[in-house]
Amino acid sequence: MDLGLKDKIALITASSKGIGKEIAISLGKEGAEVIISSSNSKNLEEAEKELLEKGIKVHSIVCDLSKPDEVNKLSREVIDKFGGVDIFVFNTGGPKPGDLFDLDEEDWYKGFELILMSAVRLTKSFLPRMIDKGWGRIVYMTSMSVKEPIDGLLLSNVFRAGLNAFSKSISRVTKKDNVTFNVVCTGNILTERAIKLIENKSKKLNKSYEEIKKEIESSIPLGRYGTVQEISNFVTFLCSEKASYINGTSIQVDGGFIKGIL
Repeated sequence: MDLGLKDKIALITASSKGIGKEIAISLGKEGAEVIISSSNSKNLEEAEKELLEKGIKVHSIVCDLSKPDEVNKLSREVIDKFGGVDIFVFNTGGPKPGDLFDLDEEDWYKGFELILMSAVRLTKSFLPRMIDKGWGRIVYMTSMSVKEPIDGLLLSNVFRAGLNAFSKSISRVTKKDNVTFNVVCTGNILTERAIKLIENKSKKLNKSYEEIKKEIESSIPLGRYGTVQEISNFVTFLCSEKASYINGTSIQVDGGFIKGIL
């Protein structure tokens, strides 16, 4: 199936590893020219090398999404070199875990910048070109926590829900055919972060890694963690010509974990 992505310019943030990198690979294999970014220059260099070896057109820019100056620098570099992007996939690592009394005000401000304001700034930079061209795809990667809060991840619950509200709001007012905004709410995906959370929980509860992993998997109707490829396949579809009438949605890819009907 031709997804109509050949020669599209795509920026994927936080893409030196995990879900972000796999999305970049998937879009690149469909013929898009991808821009990857990360706050870790070494990881970014390794990811760029890997994508080049796969025959993907790739560029890399170091950016810490929690720092406004670096976010603004990222958008300027992309606009100066490419004029903007056709596809913007906003992905980011999670903020500091914890509940109310585990977090200080600095943690709140950093989470706000990392998850919400960086997405707002980059969207504001790239959307005008999409509107002028009459084609654009914006996908925000959030979490199933926006539909069912996760204990111990208060900052993520709050700011990712805000990002969902932002996406829905701008999808209502942009009103331009073939410029779409969607949110992908990821479930239990076996990434490095998920592995660390399992390890932390196993230490806290004095249980083995496998015990905790199996307990989590037993709560998922499909009975297993998802893979980064399963996420990237869906995101690539949302970015394609084939998804031209999907707009303003928040879709969970969670193996059926969320119990709510909507």
